[in-house]
Amino acid sequence: MNIFEYETILSTVDDKGVRTISLNRPDSLNAMNMKLIRDVTQAFDDANADRQTRAIIFTGEGRAFCAGDDRNAHVHPECEEEARAMVDAIQRATRAIVFGAKPVVGAINGWAVGGGFEWAINCDFPIWADSAKGFFPEVSLNLFVTGAVTSLLPALVGLNKARELLFFGERHSAAELEQMGVAWRVVADADLRNEAQKVAEKLSALPPLSVRAMKRVLNQSSASDLHRALQLETEATVAGFLDPETTARLKDF
Repeated sequence: MNIFEYETILSTVDDKGVRTISLNRPDSLNAMNMKLIRDVTQAFDDANADRQTRAIIFTGEGRAFCAGDDRNAHVHPECEEEARAMVDAIQRATRAIVFGAKPVVGAINGWAVGGGFEWAINCDFPIWADSAKGFFPEVSLNLFVTGAVTSLLPALVGLNKARELLFFGERHSAAELEQMGVAWRVVADADLRNEAQKVAEKLSALPPLSVRAMKRVLNQSSASDLHRALQLETEATVAGFLDPETTARLKDF
């Protein structure tokens, strides 16, 4: 097994060609700071460029997959340049996950909140632990979603259900998310990693040329223009960061 070193991520690849990328800030429920966001992008870029890697498992260490933005780890952006740099970094991570050549199996444990919920949706085969939960708090915070979910989510659940998830930000169980079509499969907590490994090994055994082509074509044809969605989300999120009301709502969250 080969081990790859990042400050906020554990990454290994086994002899079956399965690489595990695991968020590793468990004391913060793997909440997103700039280092974690950039490490995710780098880890996926490295995995997609690696000949040995044929499939990727994306998960989190500890009690959560990713609890969203770490509001204690960075200063809320006060100018457009800072806001745009932060949002661009988030969108680069999504591009590495969604547009990368290798199929991604999500092993979603604990909480998947905001940007963490977006990363779960970015996975090709999102497997959720039975106790896991997800929600989008962004609209209630005067913010906007990223991760191309404005395109991916309606394609998964339909426009009306996507509106419900994004506007109201209610917390949903893994079973509810499976019923909606957000979770591909739900398994017992204790079986999550093993089930993800089995699926990743099945993918790694398939011919890589056809697997990569299938991922590329499905992602481009099943959702609306993902590149355009990322651009529109960026502008809306930057505007939200710069609105004084957002700062007050974030402090109360």
